[in-house]
Parts: sequence; C-alpha cells; structure tokens
Amino acid sequence: MNYQLGLIDTAILVLYGLVMIGMGIYFLRKTKTSEEFMVAGRGIPAWAAGIAVMSAYTSSISYIAVPGKAFDSNWHPLIFALTALPVTWYVTKYVIPHYRKHKIISVYKYLEEKIGDWGRVYASLSFVLFMIGRTAVILYLSSLLLTSFIDIDIEMLILIIGVLTIAYTLMGGMEAVIWTDVMQSIIMIGGLLFSAYILTTEVFSKPDFLIQKAFDMNKFSLGDGSFSLSSRTIWVMIIYGVTENIRNLMADQNYTQKYSAVATEKEAKKSVWIAMLIYLPLTIVFLYIGTAMFAFYSGSAHVLDPSILKGDEVFPFFIATELPVGLKGLIIAAILAASMSTVDSALNSSATVLYLDYYKKYFRPNASEKSSINFLRITTVVWGFLGIVFSLLLINAESALDIWWQISGIFGGGILGLFLLAIFNVKLKQSQGIISVAFSILIIIWGTFLRDLPENFKWLECTLDPIIVGAVATVGLIMLALVFVQFNKNKK
Repeated sequence: MNYQLGLIDTAILVLYGLVMIGMGIYFLRKTKTSEEFMVAGRGIPAWAAGIAVMSAYTSSISYIAVPGKAFDSNWHPLIFALTALPVTWYVTKYVIPHYRKHKIISVYKYLEEKIGDWGRVYASLSFVLFMIGRTAVILYLSSLLLTSFIDIDIEMLILIIGVLTIAYTLMGGMEAVIWTDVMQSIIMIGGLLFSAYILTTEVFSKPDFLIQKAFDMNKFSLGDGSFSLSSRTIWVMIIYGVTENIRNLMADQNYTQKYSAVATEKEAKKSVWIAMLIYLPLTIVFLYIGTAMFAFYSGSAHVLDPSILKGDEVFPFFIATELPVGLKGLIIAAILAASMSTVDSALNSSATVLYLDYYKKYFRPNASEKSSINFLRITTVVWGFLGIVFSLLLINAESALDIWWQISGIFGGGILGLFLLAIFNVKLKQSQGIISVAFSILIIIWGTFLRDLPENFKWLECTLDPIIVGAVATVGLIMLALVFVQFNKNKK
C-alpha cells in the first residue's frame, strides 16, 4: 500500500537526518582516542547509558511487530519484558562486578581469561558476522516500511539510511551513538505516547466504548497457561525471556559496551536498571497500541483496508490515515530513529570487537592511537557497507531473512552457555569446551531443520516451539560441560 507524505512531513524527516549528521560532526572533535571511540572515555552519565541500552532492545521491527502481535493475538510478548527484571538483578549483582573488575570493553575478552583463546575467537567472530546480518535486516525492513510513505525506491532508501548512520557513527564513535540514541528514544517514546493518546480518546469514548470488544476477545491475556513447550505458552515465553535477556545483557557487545561507557560499577548497574524500567512500560505501550487498534477498527466508523492481512500492517495504515500532518512525519521519524539506533550500535560494537579481539591482539599489539582510531573508523565504514550490500540482496530474496536467522542461530548457539560456564568458573579442557559447543550447535540444527518429517522419521522430529531451541541448546551445553567436569574429577 502507498500513503505518500506531504511537504511538511517530508521536511521533518529531512530535518531529522540533518540533525543526526550535525551531532556526528559535533562529537567528531571530542573523539580523539580509541577508548573515546569505543566507550566515550567512560564519561557517559548513567541515565543516558540506560536509555541507550533500552534503545538496543527496540528497533523499527519492534515498533511495528509488537503492536502487530497484540492486534493479532494477545499480550504474551509482555512476559519477555517482565523476565528482564530478575535477569537485571542477576546481571547487576553477579556479572557487572566481574566485567568492571577485569576492565572489560570487548566482552569476549572475558571468555579468553576464563576458558581460553578459542572461546573468544568463536564468540567474537559469531558476533561480528551476526551484526552484518542484523544491520542488513533492519535496513531492509525499515526501508520497506518507508517506501509506503516516501516516493523513493527501496534501494535508494537503504543507501540513504545506511550512509547517514555510518556517517555519524564514524565521526562521533560511542559518544555519538549514545547521545543520538537518547534523542532517537525521546522521539520514539513521544510518537508512541501520542499515538496511544489518540487511540485512547477513541476507544474509551461513549456510547460505543470500543475497548470492551478487546476485553470480550481476551486481548489482554498473557497467553495459554498450560505446561507445553510445543506452542507459544506462558512457560515458553518465560524460558525464552530469561535466556534471551541473559544473553543480551551478559554476552552481547551491543548492550555491554553501552553500560561500560559509564565511570563506575555503581553507575553501570544503575544504567541497566534505568534501561529495564523504561523498557517494561514501553512494551506495555507498544502492546496497548496494538490492542487499542483492534478495538478502534472493530467499530463501524473506522474500517481497515481489505488488502491488510497481518497485524504488522495495521500501525502503518493507522499512521497514514488517522494522524494529522506534522505528527505523521514525527512518527515516521520515530520509526526511522528506532532503526538507526539499532544500526549505529551494531556498527560501533562490531568495530570495537574487530579492533580489540583481532587487530590489537593478533596483528598490532602496540598500535598507536592514530592507527587505532583509523582502524576503528575504517571497520565502521566496511561493516556498514557490508550491511548495505546484504540489505540490497534481500530485496529480491525475502526468504533469505529466515535463512540468515537460522544460520546465525546455529553458529552463535553456544555463546550464552560459554558465558555462563565462565561466570561460574567452570573449568574445562579446550577439546571438552569445543565438544560442548558442537553439541549445542547440533541441538540447534535439530530444532531448526528437523520439523514436519515423514512418518518413518517422526521419532527424530523436533516439536519444541522454535523460540526456545536456543535455550535448550544452552542447557545441553552446560549439562555436557558438567559431565566433563565430573569426568575430570574422577580421573584425578
């Protein structure tokens, strides 16, 4: 569908892009060393780092997909956000003190100190390759959405968004990433709240009181409470939420690098709590918008276009047809902001990992500040353009999206398990660690590809809900590692 923006709304988008470039130029003069590029000289206030961590949780995908989920089904995604609270307690109590003690910038260095070089190489390489795919997918999906509002080819939109994000990330490093994330988050939250307000005035007004239809259809439910791991039950969401949130806050450079940019351990802990205490109500707003749109379009006064078949398409339709001039451009800028805040984090964290885990460790241990900052900026550009290239390839190969997530899931499957072994100081021989990782990868391959098998092979079929396959693989890795630990003890 095509909903073209007017002159004022388009001008808002152009102004937004110019402000992003201006911020990159401003922070360019403040970014003189590699540490300033990677962690902003550890001078970021906790509240700003917290907002930046929160922004890593949201993207243009979540801006459209989470309301779409609530429109189509119920509030089960809220369980993911709720599980972030106990995980935050665990990370701030046990993980952050370890990282600050070891002065960690690249989180994968921690694996080397605890389990050896091979763990660091495996995890860091999986991460930087995954970031190319993540950048490509975000650029593709956000550009695909914007083509409904702007009369520009998707190829050109991918290039514009990609180059713009590369430019301010390249110039300002982590400081530009965090402060643009702060501004982008304010735009995003403001747009969401205004959309929620407009919907509220409609669905709670009498005599229709449309929101009652959402209650009647059980749209506020958290899902099926039965103890099944084969469908999207509450228990499946709890398992997925706990493991994914631990992976995010403990083993993903996108998140750890942002809370490493503050001055002290106390500030790092504070930043993560700030992130989660914003993310939880923000998720509720996302879900409320989806449910309110269900009620809004259930009445006779507002009718969805017949071509809309999925919940993901409803919010863009609402933006195009119900929001006033000016606000429409602001909401589109908010979606663009959510996309760019994800991409800038991916680029800066990839450059940091490539610098610390490869360039400085294996090639130039005594690199000067000039060569270091040059390498960081060059790799930001290279990884950004790789993301753009793969995003362009996705235009005519949408099935590649699913294939990419499957491949990245396979190769990154053992990372969380390795971090858990490291944090609890579980000692393994190198061969035993590699075998444990290989075992977790086999579990992910089984859970990803061995589905809907012929009758003769039903005994091999995986019936688990796909989103918890990674959690099962992590448990498998840890269990096998503990068997090796016991074996080593008995051998002594």
